[in-house]
Amino acid sequence: MRAVVMEAFGAPEQAVVKHLPSPEPGPGEVLVRTRAAGVNYPDLLVVEGRYQQRPPIPFTPGKELAGEVIAVGDGVTRWAPGDRVMAQVEYGAFAEEVVAHADQCFAVPDTMAFTDAAAMGLVYQTAWFALLDRGGFRPGETVLVTGATGGVGMAAVQLVKALGGTALAGVTTPSKADAARAAGADHIIDLSIDNLRDGLRDQVYAATDGKGVGVCIDPLGGDPFDAAMRALAWCGRMVVVGFAAGRIPEIKANYLLVKNIAVSGLQWSDYRDRTPARMAEAQAEIFRLHGAGKLAANVMASFPLDRMAEALAVIRDRKVVGKVVLTV
Repeated sequence: MRAVVMEAFGAPEQAVVKHLPSPEPGPGEVLVRTRAAGVNYPDLLVVEGRYQQRPPIPFTPGKELAGEVIAVGDGVTRWAPGDRVMAQVEYGAFAEEVVAHADQCFAVPDTMAFTDAAAMGLVYQTAWFALLDRGGFRPGETVLVTGATGGVGMAAVQLVKALGGTALAGVTTPSKADAARAAGADHIIDLSIDNLRDGLRDQVYAATDGKGVGVCIDPLGGDPFDAAMRALAWCGRMVVVGFAAGRIPEIKANYLLVKNIAVSGLQWSDYRDRTPARMAEAQAEIFRLHGAGKLAANVMASFPLDRMAEALAVIRDRKVVGKVVLTV
């Protein structure tokens, strides 16, 4: 079977496609024939050696895939050959055949395309737990999403609308505003303005009658995080998802006291590994909302397996609007 292989950490262009032996599932595992694989910002960090968990060299990148089960290991009763699944792994998804833990596989509806299924795992799961678990979102609340046209950002905007909230979409490139509106954003917050520290708050207050937002989902960090902290409402909740803007921000603890603000973080893989049952419940609801027409996969581009470097370049160069997938 073919797989993308990184023989050293570095630029995505260093990846090669190799023929490798087919893997075999061990106890509690399944072997999946990959039809599509989701491409995410963390994949870029892994490839470059900048992720918090570095796989041993050589390795195959990729954290999610969708396809058919072709074999199961000892003790697996939930899945059988032929089942359509979306699967999560720490790395290894960019291959024609992938071994995954049985409890980290999710049933894909018969009517859903594999490309859509592969695009609705990591980013939607991240947005789901950031919004509901860490952010404590309640229907009727207003939510600011920075980086709203990226994978997690667009998923968060759609979930806010699907769950009965008002979505403010922060965009770093004004030309992407239409994509945010198409995802359901009620208001656009321009993050490219010169005086972002005051300007973000001014825009948020104008959209909320001076109240601020109850929740902010922030995958950017840097200056957008600093400015968004000032736009939170009383008892507002800031959820740190990532640092795509490049700078890890620091928080002045006294500011938390002024408006009883809470700041929390969301590490997706912890939910995947520590609470697989809750992850399965969340994914089932995500797929249900998709089937009801309330969520879309937001696939902007697909590439064949041997063009993984191009797919990651779209993310690296901040040209992504929604999600990128590999087809196998």
